[in-house]
Amino acid sequence: MYNEKPIISKWIADIYDRCETDTNEIEFALSVIGPEPKRILEIACGSGRILVPFAKAGYNVTGLDFDEYMLNKIESKCNGMDNITWRKADVINDDWGSGFDVVILAGNILFNIVTDMNYKKAQELLIQKASNSLVPGGKIYIDYGYTLYPEKWFNNPNEDVIWEGADSDGNIGKMLLLGGTFDSESGIYKFIRRFKLKSANGEIIKQDIPSIKHFATLEQIHNWLDSAGFVIEQEYGDYNRNPISEKTNRAIILARKVL
Repeated sequence: MYNEKPIISKWIADIYDRCETDTNEIEFALSVIGPEPKRILEIACGSGRILVPFAKAGYNVTGLDFDEYMLNKIESKCNGMDNITWRKADVINDDWGSGFDVVILAGNILFNIVTDMNYKKAQELLIQKASNSLVPGGKIYIDYGYTLYPEKWFNNPNEDVIWEGADSDGNIGKMLLLGGTFDSESGIYKFIRRFKLKSANGEIIKQDIPSIKHFATLEQIHNWLDSAGFVIEQEYGDYNRNPISEKTNRAIILARKVL
């Protein structure tokens, strides 16, 4: 598990909410999923970046996430709406509920699962649990950072600053990724998540978190969807509806549950 220090987790939630403001993926998801009323479940909903716009669009939405600092940010965005709920959950080990029309796995969650289990098995499990939570004919929506050449993305030993800035408590810091290596045969990406903070009272806080991810190929995702009883209806490589190719950077899939 990540196991960030609490001050770091709080800083992440504040900075994420401030920095991740692009609406392209939300507008695209709304256009693909369609306008008719639906009961939607979002996995790893975070601070409601996707969940809240879907509620405002008229859907009945439920969000699951393990991070209380993120979840605590949702209520202030809801304006008293009664068609949105959220709860703390470990999406690997906890029950998701059932009867949903759409399950959303967006925000790169297939690459950002928090788990101690085998990563590839965890990815496959998310797709199976989505199937279990859907009504017959229900749909899964996947949006996943994707490239035909992952070694070019991930073989990077240098430090890359992902976020930096001050949180609402005055703690100033940055999150970096460094030491990235990618094994093409296994699809395993290893790197360090490094946090450097200076607290409002002047304390210096550092934490390095070794991280291991599995980059799922399109073939693997297709196989997992097939095994879980899905048929792909739409597939795109970017938010302009281009097919997946050397020039695109996403795998966006809408699939229907038929089993």
